[in-house]
Amino acid sequence: MKITDLRCAVIGKHPIVRIVTDEGLYGLGEAEYTKPYLKPWVLHFREALIGEDPTDVERCMLKIRQRGSFKPYGAAVSAIEHALWDIAGKAAGVPVYKLLGGKVRDKVRVYNGSIRKKRTGDRPEDYAADVKWMMERPENFFMVKQGISFHSNMKTSVPDFHYGVRQPPTYHGAMDQGQISERGMAHMVECVIAMKEVLGDKVSLALDCGPGWFLPDAIRFAQAVEKYNLMWLEDMLTGDYVPWVNPQAYRELTTSTSTPIHTGEQIYLRHNFKELIETQAVRVIGPDPADIGGIAELKWVAEHAYMHSIMMAPHGTANGLLGLGALINLCATLPANYIAFEYPSASDPWWEDIVVGLPTRIVKDSMIDLLEAPGLGLDIDAVGAKKYLKEEDAGFFD
Repeated sequence: MKITDLRCAVIGKHPIVRIVTDEGLYGLGEAEYTKPYLKPWVLHFREALIGEDPTDVERCMLKIRQRGSFKPYGAAVSAIEHALWDIAGKAAGVPVYKLLGGKVRDKVRVYNGSIRKKRTGDRPEDYAADVKWMMERPENFFMVKQGISFHSNMKTSVPDFHYGVRQPPTYHGAMDQGQISERGMAHMVECVIAMKEVLGDKVSLALDCGPGWFLPDAIRFAQAVEKYNLMWLEDMLTGDYVPWVNPQAYRELTTSTSTPIHTGEQIYLRHNFKELIETQAVRVIGPDPADIGGIAELKWVAEHAYMHSIMMAPHGTANGLLGLGALINLCATLPANYIAFEYPSASDPWWEDIVVGLPTRIVKDSMIDLLEAPGLGLDIDAVGAKKYLKEEDAGFFD
């Protein structure tokens, strides 16, 4: 089997990769809806892959892996890798999890990061009402995640929240940074108290915090919320769209508190997790299979983290429904340090009409059944999707 074409179209907001072969099989991969600009970067790899056997996934990846980078530029490589696994599973007639060593669980646990409505504000009572709505949803999520501090509007809506420069929100991933004021710190603690009064010990709470914090503030806040038994504090020092890792500072933060510290969604390749894991710099890592370099790369990192007693909670909130297929197959195979992955919902409601293979009710009691169709288990209805294609992508499904 040989690759005859590598295509990419932006459907809705998502870059979708389609790898075509000379035997009629094709594979699909999806990048986050926040990255529609990646289409030319995906197509940059076309010449390198044409003529390769797509079922030799690692051999193909050796040709392109070194050309990726930290979020967002690892996403092009990652989506291609997903499409290769999709073909490999279809060629073997088995779901991808079988090719990754087989499942260790029959269902995979998820938490809520993507099913949201607009909060009424950034006051403690607004946060309380928001988590109450999440807790009462039919998915019955065991855990919800809320954005605070630099990962929320409170950095501008709370007067004098911090002393740094305030950037206009010109693009996704722009980072504010600065020392947090006493008023800002107190406001965040009050929001945590309000949310925990609603959730109690029935639904766990994690906080997506940044990045943007300096170490002294991060230590102060992590210690202040210890008694509320949060699942984790995410991306305080570095994180979303930060193209470097700072294990030394994270280790000082981690050793200063009993509150678990989490990072990893922006990191590309296993090599950039090595020091974080081996120095016990964090308690939880959250790589994204659509950013780290793909499914196999994340599995390697999960196994390495397991050997160092570091927990695993893959990121995925914006990965879309094809990205959901990749997460389900991958997380079925992860070791016992797996907690849950961040459930990605459809970025537009019509996605559920054109994605084939979804169960009628995707999440039940925080659990998702495995997908048993060959490959990643999901497909796109070409006829239904054509109305969402731009003219330049008219041949995407041919």
